[in-house]
Formats: sequence, structure tokens, C-alpha cells
Amino acid sequence: MQENDLDEDAFSAAMKDVEPLNHPSSIAPKALWQGPSQTHLQRQQAAADFAKVEDEKNMLSLSEVKLRDPLEVLEWKQEGVQLAVFNKLRKGGYLIERELDLHHKTVKEARVLVYDLINQASAKGWRCILISHGKGQRSETPGKLKSYVAHWLVQHPMVIAYCSAQRQRGGVGSVYLLVKKSAASKETNRETYGQKSDI
Repeated sequence: MQENDLDEDAFSAAMKDVEPLNHPSSIAPKALWQGPSQTHLQRQQAAADFAKVEDEKNMLSLSEVKLRDPLEVLEWKQEGVQLAVFNKLRKGGYLIERELDLHHKTVKEARVLVYDLINQASAKGWRCILISHGKGQRSETPGKLKSYVAHWLVQHPMVIAYCSAQRQRGGVGSVYLLVKKSAASKETNRETYGQKSDI
């Protein structure tokens, strides 16, 4: 027996359990990806349109604002807010009905969160909110977010007063804010205290 015959026999023995692969033409081709469905695209567009409308409603500014010192005590009230009311706010005398922590948020993210929370507070009759904006002492622009929050709270028509919080609630890194009473809330107070309704 020649050497070539020995090699062929050894090869045949080694390959006896190997099954041949299916011919490529017999394998069903994978369905080609057609991209997102029309329904998916419509939902995407609806979400984008809703976000755009909500953003257009948001009057809180993203343009440059007056920078506040990271350690500055913030205080502001609308004309007509009684001093006794403002002093109570300063002392942390109001029940805090909601809190918002803006640490690690961008200015754009914070703008949406602040706007939404104030609107929600007005709708639900929450009177006092605590917003933790931080001091921003180590930021590239110190006090940046604090400065924007101070500016936004004056811009929003439902905020009637705000001031830096008591030390145990964040001090100059947080603010208490007082939300204007809704018409429904005013009516409830009139009924509670027996006052004549003007609604």
C-alpha cells in the first residue's frame, strides 16, 4: 500500500463522524430590518410634540442670570405678603409638603423639575416646598444652580415668597418657598373660618 493511500484512509477514519454543513442556499435568510414601524414613529413624534409644547409653556429662563454667592442668604417676597407670613417662612414654621433635590442636576434638568413641582403644588394645594439646590462652591461657576433657582422663583407667578432654609434643612444650600393659594384652597379657608365667599 502506498503512502498516499495510508493518508487517505487515516483522513477518512478521522472524518467519519463529521456531518456536512447545509448548503448556504438551504438556510433561511434573516429577515431584513425594516426600521421602526409607522406606529412607533407616530408615538415618537407625539412625545416630541408634547415635550415641545410643555417647554414652550415653561417661562423659567435659561439665559444668563445674576450670579449669587454660594454662601449668600436668599430672601424675596412679593409685595403684599405680610411680614408675619414671611417671618414664619424664614423660621421654617410651615409644614413642608414636598421636597426637591437638585444635586447633580444640570440647569436644563433643574428648570423642568422646578417648573413642574411648582405647578403640581399649585394644583394640589401644597403651600410650602423645600428645594435643595446646593451651594456650588466647587463648581466651575460657583453658585450657578443656586443663582438660577433664585431667579426662577421670582419668575414663576405662583411663588409669592422664598428664603434660605434653616441650617438643619440645608441652610444656604436650600430654600423654602411659599406657593400662592389656589382659588379652591381660598374657598376652603373661607368655609373653615366662616368668611363670606366671593366666588
